[in-house]
Amino acid sequence: MMGPVAETPDAYIAALSGWQLERCRMMRAAIMAAAPFEETIKWTNLVFMTNGPSMLIRAEEQRVLLGFWRGKRLRDVEPRIKASGKYELGNLVLTEVTEVTAEQVARLAAEAYRLNIELGNPAART
Repeated sequence: MMGPVAETPDAYIAALSGWQLERCRMMRAAIMAAAPFEETIKWTNLVFMTNGPSMLIRAEEQRVLLGFWRGKRLRDVEPRIKASGKYELGNLVLTEVTEVTAEQVARLAAEAYRLNIELGNPAART
């Protein structure tokens, strides 16, 4: 199941409820405080852009994914990130009982931002 169908980042968050609303609100605030991302809705996800896509929040029925276009490079920061398919994609899979702090999210966001600034757009395949 995909996340809520929403036109804007605010509407995306507003469409959530319960623990997902709390978690996504916290993560979004931590991400935006960590680095000057541009927020957008892409592929029905809340996507954080800088020099191309950097991170995403995807609310599903029973879980929330905190996804990273360069997730494989972030596993030393957060070992729970699971590699996802080819390229460098990785996701931190969160359920209601998964513990994650604003500080952890902000650290990952700052590093994801730095990687895109340093390495360029991860979606631009040569």
